[in-house]
Amino acid sequence: MPNKPSGGQQQRVALARALVHEPRLIVCDEPTAALDHATGEAVMELLAGSAVHPDRAVIVVTHDSRVFQFADSVAYMDDGRIVQTESRHRIETPALENVLASA
Repeated sequence: MPNKPSGGQQQRVALARALVHEPRLIVCDEPTAALDHATGEAVMELLAGSAVHPDRAVIVVTHDSRVFQFADSVAYMDDGRIVQTESRHRIETPALENVLASA
């Protein structure tokens, strides 16, 4: 059906709706699942950019290991239990305002 948005388009709309009010906490379940590599990376840059403020956090649940580079810490789970945690040095991402201004 041509008038129905694709899964990726729906995901991008949901992200925009989540970010518009600049919430202090964003929880994402598989935010890159229906997206191609480049769009998934852009989404993760937006999410990481929104978390650079000291009073904000983003929690991402995913099977996509490509998003780990954007994380400050990673918790690995097995059967609903955390089995390992690690702190990471995440790549530098611009603040959300800078990402949106360049779009």
